[in-house]
Amino acid sequence: MLRYLTAGESHGQALVVIVEGLPAGLEVTAEQVQNELARRRLGYGRGPRQRFEEDEIVLLGGIRHGRTLGSPVAIEIKNSEWSRSDVWHEEMSPAPGKTKKPLTQPRPGHADLTGMQKYGFDDARDVLERASARETAARVAAGALAKIFLGTIGVEILSHVVQMGSARNTTAVRPLMSDLSLVDESPVRCFNKESEAQMITQIEAAAKDGDSLGGIVEVLAYGMPVGLGSYVHWDRKLDGLLAQAMMSIQAVKGVEIGDGFEVAGRRGSEAHDPIVWDEANKSYRRESTLAGGTEGGMTTGELLVVRAAMKPLATLNRPTMKTVDTVTKQEVVSFKERTDVTAVPAMGVVAETMVALVLATEAQRKFGGDSLAEFVRNARAFSDNLAP
Repeated sequence: MLRYLTAGESHGQALVVIVEGLPAGLEVTAEQVQNELARRRLGYGRGPRQRFEEDEIVLLGGIRHGRTLGSPVAIEIKNSEWSRSDVWHEEMSPAPGKTKKPLTQPRPGHADLTGMQKYGFDDARDVLERASARETAARVAAGALAKIFLGTIGVEILSHVVQMGSARNTTAVRPLMSDLSLVDESPVRCFNKESEAQMITQIEAAAKDGDSLGGIVEVLAYGMPVGLGSYVHWDRKLDGLLAQAMMSIQAVKGVEIGDGFEVAGRRGSEAHDPIVWDEANKSYRRESTLAGGTEGGMTTGELLVVRAAMKPLATLNRPTMKTVDTVTKQEVVSFKERTDVTAVPAMGVVAETMVALVLATEAQRKFGGDSLAEFVRNARAFSDNLAP
């Protein structure tokens, strides 16, 4: 199975991720990982930090001469702010000491206050540095490896924004993998130009008010094999694994597989995907994607569709939210860290990552193999021998 662990803080020296379980022989370059990290910085409404964060990576271990060794892969993502600012050298130093400016006005909607209470901290920075969505850069690096791995059996993943604030995508046409560059070129990563313009208008209005916006992204996985996940064990149902992974993304508060929420209001006769026999390809097909490519906790081999809803960011450019100073207990306005008007487009890239990591884990569980050749051979043999 694939396992990964991230470490590091938002303004610390670096983020680190260790990925265990990749087979030997997978071709990986630093440029591939770097490209995925660059995609995470995309999006209209991002703050100034995205313009100078370069996400310089170092492949520390597990890869030799461009190929994985079967041992854990370690990746470091250096923090460019650390090297340019004496402030963060002092503020985030691991050496014994104490901050000169403790943060004692916890922000509503963040982990600040509950984290302080849970761990006994008197400074919100002890919480927010790790709770920050900056941590997702390490996950995207891990997800880059998972995408490369899945690509060896024909699985490819992309995302696009389907809602920004109250502006919704007005077309049912979904992007194909060949459309990925068009999606990424969109300022809001929306596949529909008319909807894109409406989303940008909403972002500009929120920015003018010093406010923030949430939205919804849709992740699509093409080329899925049949049978990833399980109907036998509750904790291996693919729907559950995907939901947990998506909900682990900072600020995500809702997840659906396929048309999950919409079909809840339909009758059963209109809520399921009819099964047909494809004589040309000698395989079963579903005529729609209402279930999002899963049935009984397993992939059906159809397009996998997962959506994630992100709440508006809780840190505002014009702080107005009421809170309490944890020292004086007096009512105050929450402090402000650098923030974005919206991070929905970037969240889509992170959501791709989480879907890729879940699918890669389940593919390795299903097909196994210590070498890439063995893994691919096992997957092909399974596919070739599916029951008619």
